[in-house]
Amino acid sequence: MSTTALSLPRRFASLVKLEHTVFALPFAYVGAFLAADGFPGVGPTVWLTLAMVGARTLAMGLNRLIDAELDARNPRTATREIPSGALSLAQVWALCAAALALYLVAAFQLDPVVRWLWPIPVAMFVIYPYLKRVTWLCHLWLGACTGLAPLGAWLAVTGEAPWEAWALFAAQGLWVAGFDLFYSLFDLAHDLNEGIRSWATRFGERGVFVGARLFHVSAVALLAAAGVGLGSDIFYWLGVLAVAGLLLYEHSLVRPGHLERLDAAFFTVNGLIAVVFFVFVALDTLIP
Repeated sequence: MSTTALSLPRRFASLVKLEHTVFALPFAYVGAFLAADGFPGVGPTVWLTLAMVGARTLAMGLNRLIDAELDARNPRTATREIPSGALSLAQVWALCAAALALYLVAAFQLDPVVRWLWPIPVAMFVIYPYLKRVTWLCHLWLGACTGLAPLGAWLAVTGEAPWEAWALFAAQGLWVAGFDLFYSLFDLAHDLNEGIRSWATRFGERGVFVGARLFHVSAVALLAAAGVGLGSDIFYWLGVLAVAGLLLYEHSLVRPGHLERLDAAFFTVNGLIAVVFFVFVALDTLIP
């Protein structure tokens, strides 16, 4: 086997930012555990995990394909796998096809309603990369894409989507949209030159902070609303407090004109938020 073939898994993992799975997968488990009011079972958990892996890989692969030319013109992203030549377009298309197949196989093992709804996430994944060329509301669309994790998991386990599931959808969506506003600051100068539409290019650096604060306060309020509706116990509320505390810490790391710790705010803290909240939800649903 050639060295290139051996390196493909590593390159694919880098392409789809495998480490960013912590932003969505724990929230899928949150939806599943709350829907089942406990462990949803080995089978549903495995198939849900595989569906999430397939869907997220497809979303990232499509994003990289559609944005390949933009990435090549941006010094920060020019070293990504497609513009740098580490992966060919054909290889990434093949990855997307495999991811779609995995997503479909897994989705069809879950509640029958998922068999009718599976095209919705795919359509949203395709639309997202084009939105930054059209509207600064693209961050909210990205949030909606990731918010499908708890909502879809709830549907996958029970076939139903009560308002609490929609509250989780909106909470995760606003959380992701809020930290994506911060992320847009990495490319503010480049996006202004390219005519890319983002919250940062529309409202400036200070507008990003206002928007992120508004989104994150709303996300915590929605998590609390879901907890009230579900009649959750102490561990759930400790989870909500932990999310609120971590978001406060995230916002303390950066402020207008001082973005030195933006990487820590974006990657480290947000990864902790999803994992910590899931742990508290699991404890809440598993402990009598």
